[in-house]
Amino acid sequence: MKLWKSMQKGMKSSNGNVKWKIGQWQHEDKISMCNSGFHASKRIIDAMGFVNMEVLAEVEVKGKSDKQDDKQVWSDMRILRAWEWTKKDSVALSIFSAELCLKNFEKVYPDDKRPRQAIEAAKKWLKNPTKKNQLAAGSAAESAAWSAAESAAWSAVKSAAWSAAESAAGSAAKSAAWSAAESAAGSAAKSAAWSAEGSDKLLKVIEKWIIKRIPELKEIK
Repeated sequence: MKLWKSMQKGMKSSNGNVKWKIGQWQHEDKISMCNSGFHASKRIIDAMGFVNMEVLAEVEVKGKSDKQDDKQVWSDMRILRAWEWTKKDSVALSIFSAELCLKNFEKVYPDDKRPRQAIEAAKKWLKNPTKKNQLAAGSAAESAAWSAAESAAWSAVKSAAWSAAESAAGSAAKSAAWSAAESAAGSAAKSAAWSAEGSDKLLKVIEKWIIKRIPELKEIK
């Protein structure tokens, strides 16, 4: 069975001291969800929600297992292929997810342009990642966050149009290293999907976008 695993730089898991190498099987005798064993997910977007993704890995599993809807744990796992996932990839995913739900927010508040402005500011940074654009994106995202918090749409559309831009672009202004951008991207994309009707359909659209981006990523050999 093949699954997806979100990893840190150097192909490191969030817990444990396993030295992962492409094609090499790893084994643990005992498995326990979130505690021991090797974890992965059917969907990339689910895997991103658990680990700050700096490496995307396609893995093969076998042996003993325990499964949840969004996560699985196995006794045996090996990495088949792996790619670098950068901050720009996270921001691009966040923008895409936010735009899927922008129309929902603007249907309720057509005169409130702050979420749209946050998305445009994040796009500007993506095209030209200067410090000035980084700070502008963070300021716009913070303004968009207040927009959602002040409106009744908070409960109706959740973080909707601004959630992804705030998670990625907003963290940029608060963290020079953009440390939150990668970890936020998966949850932001989910939040954007859950904020509208037909969330399963939207999640499939977002997952498809991620898979389509893989050929653009740098493969780890």
